[in-house]
Amino acid sequence: MAYDRLSNLEAGQGPSGYTDDPAFRDLQNELKNKVLSLLSSNRQLTSNINALAKKPDNARVRERVHNAMEKSRESCKDIGEGIKKLMAFEDLTKQQKYEQAKVSSDFQTALEDFQNIQRMALEQERASVSAARAAQDLGYDQEGSSDSAPLEQLQRQEVSQLAPQEDVDFQENAIIEREEEIRNIEQGVGDLNVLFRKVAQIVNEQGEDLDTIGANIDNTYNDTRQADIETRQAARYQKAARSKSLCLLLILGIILTIVLLAIFLG
Repeated sequence: MAYDRLSNLEAGQGPSGYTDDPAFRDLQNELKNKVLSLLSSNRQLTSNINALAKKPDNARVRERVHNAMEKSRESCKDIGEGIKKLMAFEDLTKQQKYEQAKVSSDFQTALEDFQNIQRMALEQERASVSAARAAQDLGYDQEGSSDSAPLEQLQRQEVSQLAPQEDVDFQENAIIEREEEIRNIEQGVGDLNVLFRKVAQIVNEQGEDLDTIGANIDNTYNDTRQADIETRQAARYQKAARSKSLCLLLILGIILTIVLLAIFLG
């Protein structure tokens, strides 16, 4: 890639007179690793949410999804603050400007991916709550219609309804928890929407510069490679010229030797 080649093509000394700012390098590497971690978390989250869609009552998976989403939200905010600090560096080399823009662009991609995951989880939670509420209402309707049932059926229902109250309470608590999670996700989506717009603005402002820097890097690489080719060709021409000169001198030497021998022997 052009980005990788640049470090081998130029020292990159900026206007301030340094070739590498340790603070910039450390922050850039830290942010890059955090973005990679966020992308990895996104993949795992997607897998868990898909598993939860098949088994909505799996408490262990639900807890994993909740904890992972909370962690990812905090990670996004943390990376966002780091991006602001990275943007504050001035007098950067071409390579550093490219790295600066690259980190911002990669974070925008990871953040957008996480926002889509949150929306998917939100849609799934809403559907789950709606289904649970519908099942609950259906149970109430069935209870209401039992007034006209035969006496024997009513007696069976009275026996069977002694324990189900605990199940009803459990289901109600589960629905309340899911509704709370819906509010948390909605809040998270709203908060990160603000951050996403800020990052998108940064990336858009850097977009033209990033393309220009990338083109310049490719041009620098191509020019350097062309210069190397021309240097090698010149070296071969010089070597061939020297070989030709030596051959001519050798031939002249032989001719001169023959002439001298003819003179002395004649």
